[in-house]
Amino acid sequence: MKFIPSGQSLGARVEELDLSRPLSDEAFKTLEQALGRYGVLSYPKQTLTSLQLKQFSERFGRLEINVANLFQEPGLPEVMILSNKVENGKPLGMSDAGQDWHTDMSYSSMIAFTNVLYGIEIPHRNGEPLGNTEFCNMHAAYEDLPAELKEQLAVMTVTHDFAKFWDKMRNEKGSTRPPLTDAQRKAKPPVSHPIFLKHPITGKNVLYANPGYSMRINELPEPESGRILAFLSAHQLQAKYQYRHRWTVGDVLMWDNMGTLHNAVPDYRLDEHRYIKRCQVMANRYFEETAA
Repeated sequence: MKFIPSGQSLGARVEELDLSRPLSDEAFKTLEQALGRYGVLSYPKQTLTSLQLKQFSERFGRLEINVANLFQEPGLPEVMILSNKVENGKPLGMSDAGQDWHTDMSYSSMIAFTNVLYGIEIPHRNGEPLGNTEFCNMHAAYEDLPAELKEQLAVMTVTHDFAKFWDKMRNEKGSTRPPLTDAQRKAKPPVSHPIFLKHPITGKNVLYANPGYSMRINELPEPESGRILAFLSAHQLQAKYQYRHRWTVGDVLMWDNMGTLHNAVPDYRLDEHRYIKRCQVMANRYFEETAA
């Protein structure tokens, strides 16, 4: 395989690798290290079945079945459909997935390692791809924090809540998301994680707080917590930390949820169809499972 760095804060393209074939141990280790280094990897010109997408993804860890239990591939609940397409009056996928800055599964006691997305239909307008995915580099965001803030927050934790992002998306214009049931809310209660997480691949600290799910810094009074979280949100979204993936049909895109934030750009209309299949890989290779 060959890696072509983006030249930006994040991202590399991986060429000469067919993801429909099983990964050797050597290839897996190479990709694992590259994911820690580049944060985002894209594999162009792939042709995969849903089962092959699942098999490639689960090589990196346990796959999550989304708590919403919506838009799953028949027989493969670990494969979720992200799409704005509608057939016979029924949506084929989740149409508003990830449309604001966040880190997937930070609301779970076992956090996520990587997401793996396979682009089957990509909308275009005037020759340009739409629905691109943006990322921010949390290694760099941590490094650039003021030394006194690093010291102050060194052993502090942040509460993350699944319902925060879900309810925000429901309030957006045109949302088709149903309200969470009591059972769904109970299945994903708020959890706490260190605000600075030691990355298990790079061994360096990352800023593990995000606008989508972070609620408060537990060890601080509410007003001070709010001020610092607002500062961190503005800090981590600076343009110098950002990278945007421009989708093409056949792309497989994966990213390191521990070392990045991401945002799906909703700049396409209902008649500009987007159809992507997704697997979400948990970080159980690196962290011990805890009882619910």
